[in-house]
Amino acid sequence: MKYDANCKDCERLNSFLIQVKNKNPDYFCKPVAPVGQKKPPFLIVGLAPGMHGANRTGRPFTGDHAGILLYKTLYKFGFSNTEKSESLSDNLILNKCSITNAVKCLPPNNKPNPIEIKNCNKFLQSEIYELNQGSILLALGLIAHNAIIMALNLTKKEYKFYHGKRHNLPNNLVMYDSYHCSRYNTQTKRLTEEMFHEVFLSIKTEMEN
Repeated sequence: MKYDANCKDCERLNSFLIQVKNKNPDYFCKPVAPVGQKKPPFLIVGLAPGMHGANRTGRPFTGDHAGILLYKTLYKFGFSNTEKSESLSDNLILNKCSITNAVKCLPPNNKPNPIEIKNCNKFLQSEIYELNQGSILLALGLIAHNAIIMALNLTKKEYKFYHGKRHNLPNNLVMYDSYHCSRYNTQTKRLTEEMFHEVFLSIKTEMEN
């Protein structure tokens, strides 16, 4: 199913968005659409919009800490024309890639429940099925990893998450795993800039071969 800006399938998330919108009238507070090229050779899948990031700006990984490392890295490896993504009105252009989330709406405490992940999976499934054979997916974190596995009707035990791991998927697709570029992960050094760059270097090299 295609992205739906008016989706209200998850009662808890819809109610939460209404609460946030009432407190922050200028926030986007709707399901956040993917950004970037259609049918990209490289699709990045995150967890969900952040309260003061995508939920505020309307663009994935834009306006909060999680986007800082991501967009700097995209720029470094030639996937973006700028190292910053601040608002829908900036001049960001992604090259040969697109960014989406496993869950399109802001969840309380950044934690969607299993039903919400399942409800939203039809949108991710549609995005993945539109990819050409040979495309590469990057799962940022375990939830994104599992959402990709769910979208392809695969078994989790056969595709275990591990930072830097490369998985061969059906339809000649490939998935790489990375820890999420969240504030917590970067500040605790669970994910360093060097670790993140190594994953992107592997992806870039594979795309060029």
